[in-house]
Amino acid sequence: MEPGHRLEAYKMIEYGGVGEIEEKKSRFIAQVQAVTTEEEAAAFLESVRKQYWDARHHCYAYILGEQGQIMRFSDDGEPSGTAGRPILEVLTGSGIRNLVLVVTRYFGGTLLGTGGLVRAYTQAAQAGIAASRVCTMCYGYTFTVETDYNGIGKIQYLLGQRGIPIEDSIYTQQVSVTCKVPFDEREKLLHEITEATAGRAQVTVSDPLYYKSAGTTSRGSA
Repeated sequence: MEPGHRLEAYKMIEYGGVGEIEEKKSRFIAQVQAVTTEEEAAAFLESVRKQYWDARHHCYAYILGEQGQIMRFSDDGEPSGTAGRPILEVLTGSGIRNLVLVVTRYFGGTLLGTGGLVRAYTQAAQAGIAASRVCTMCYGYTFTVETDYNGIGKIQYLLGQRGIPIEDSIYTQQVSVTCKVPFDEREKLLHEITEATAGRAQVTVSDPLYYKSAGTTSRGSA
């Protein structure tokens, strides 16, 4: 099997959060949602509009695709460049993909000016990201290793040394374990498994895929 081309890791939203700031009595409410299509982003925006039907502005940005292939934003009536783009810059800076962030503004009666709006929408977007749960998606392979009972201890040791958790184990006449392996470790780990078991272990390797990296879930930051 050809190992293919390495793709970069990226972050994604596991659970979207809500953040809020106030600036000169204007309320800015940021809501974050994981999405994979523009239709899903539009549906989330519409749900926010209905939730806060009496608000003056619902500005947003979204990034779709593992490599951020699609980016859109809207000022929704705010002065050009003061809302949608600052929100998008927070998203691009976070490294998170496949998400939409909507900032709803309730006008407080005092004009904030261009600079004030940019700061307020930036801070609101940052608060929304900070309130969300974020995980890292890595690029690699699923390994299924089948070996005898003499070899399983060696396999467990090799994976433990590399910090690769075993996802599933099946004990029959042989032992079969499944795990996710980072892209760059494929060939070396295959060699080590062969050496450790004197070639008795059978390894099945999946096509390259993205998978959630163990131990990377955290609160977002921006």
